[in-house]
Amino acid sequence: MNKNNITDIFFDLDNTLWDFDKNSNLTFIKIFELNELDIDINIFLEAYHPINKNYWDLYRENKVSKEKLRFYRLADTFKKLKIEIGDSMIKKLSFDYIDYLSDFNNLIPGAIEILEYLDNKYNMHIITNGFKEVQKKKLEKSTITKYFKTITISEEVGYKKPNPIIFDYALKKANAINTSSLMIGDSYQADILGAINVGINAILFNYHNIDPNDNIISVSTLSDLTSYL
Repeated sequence: MNKNNITDIFFDLDNTLWDFDKNSNLTFIKIFELNELDIDINIFLEAYHPINKNYWDLYRENKVSKEKLRFYRLADTFKKLKIEIGDSMIKKLSFDYIDYLSDFNNLIPGAIEILEYLDNKYNMHIITNGFKEVQKKKLEKSTITKYFKTITISEEVGYKKPNPIIFDYALKKANAINTSSLMIGDSYQADILGAINVGINAILFNYHNIDPNDNIISVSTLSDLTSYL
């Protein structure tokens, strides 16, 4: 990647700029308290996270609907923990979770600093998989919308990363050229391989501490991006 050729930077949102894991955990604490559920939050979250990840993988591959993802990621967690919760309460929790998620807006350490550093140097954009009403609230309430010229949300496009259609859509929306663009995200599959497959440069924000391919640029903190940009 020649940094002198880069004009446009596309950021992922969750666990790249917006601290999804932390904010999600805080949301569950809040909605359990609101619904007077006496459940050990740490035990719940330990079971929930891998189940949620699996459902998001299925959702990305169009193998499960938005509604089923929201319901069954909770239902399967309670089932695994052998906690009897009625369907009506699970539905309420699924809606409460979406309603309150954007009340918490912790960002990944260094997010504001790197956006300030890159601002006025590059055209910056968002490409995110997720639900439009939730992703827009996250951006607005965390006060980082101002940094981005375009925002591309998978639910609005009808295709999710790593599908090339969403990247092509984002490039067109941004009036950007693939070879002069850079994707930064935490998902090796969705963000990095998805971008590379359409000729976009990519840097992995290695939030999940994976061992990427040797040809992939990887950073462990957002501040490390200054070495490449």
